[in-house]
Amino acid sequence: MLELNGGNAPAGDLIKDVSEATFVEDVIEASKETPVIVDFWAPWCGPCKTLGPALEAAVTKAGGKVKMVKINVDENQMIAGQMRVQSIPSVFAFHDGKPVDAFQGALPPSELQTFVDKAAALAGDGGLSEAVTVAEEMLEHGENDDAAQTFAAILGEEPLNVGAYVGLIRANIALGEADQAQALVNNAPEEIAKDPAFTAIKAQMELSANAANADELEEFKAKLAADENDHQARFDLATALAATGDTEEAINQLLDLFKRDREWNDGAAKAQLFKIFDSLGPMDELAKTGRRKLSSMIFL
Repeated sequence: MLELNGGNAPAGDLIKDVSEATFVEDVIEASKETPVIVDFWAPWCGPCKTLGPALEAAVTKAGGKVKMVKINVDENQMIAGQMRVQSIPSVFAFHDGKPVDAFQGALPPSELQTFVDKAAALAGDGGLSEAVTVAEEMLEHGENDDAAQTFAAILGEEPLNVGAYVGLIRANIALGEADQAQALVNNAPEEIAKDPAFTAIKAQMELSANAANADELEEFKAKLAADENDHQARFDLATALAATGDTEEAINQLLDLFKRDREWNDGAAKAQLFKIFDSLGPMDELAKTGRRKLSSMIFL
């Protein structure tokens, strides 16, 4: 079982007031391990009173990937001069012992968040990417329980890790825990639900729910052979083919149905095609070819 290190650091470890005497230790040396944001401020500075708390909130949200120090320029004029601080608030991001980014004045919340995110990204992800890869290999080798535990541990460190979230869904499917997998799909955070990898696994589950046995496939084929305009039979056949893995033929049948009657059953053929495309992912060749063919039909 893979062990992970990290977690959210206490706020007191993330944000502190420092002076010239500890600048080297708390900024220069500390930034060699974790990026450090330095906020130069003063009690009489109006914009500082707004920027400071917003900056602290963004740093806290980063969960230990970046730290913050606050320096009162009235009490630490030497270091402010060395950093060429000409107006306040002035904010610097330090990494590996040197300043790598900076801004002066107040920033809109979105730009402030971007500044903090860029600084936090310099720290890497603490090995979580490697952990996701290891868990995926476990899943490929049939070590489903270990994979599930590893994905869950990663989510404990980073709840919005898409790879781990999707991996945990896949692991639960492999373990036969369909209800747990569906619960993860139903309760996915918004940030994860928008990701193409999540969209794909969700569509795959919906398609798999319509799996048919060999007899049903033959039944749908027989109905279609008897009447090529039996749209329901063609749709059922395509759905069953997709669920059993014959994706290319499923796409072909649905494209045929769309060509014959694009409005049938409130546009069911197009909706099912999009579901299949989502399940394959945006880079899949079958999906790209199918989308091009569907687009050409739509704009005819």
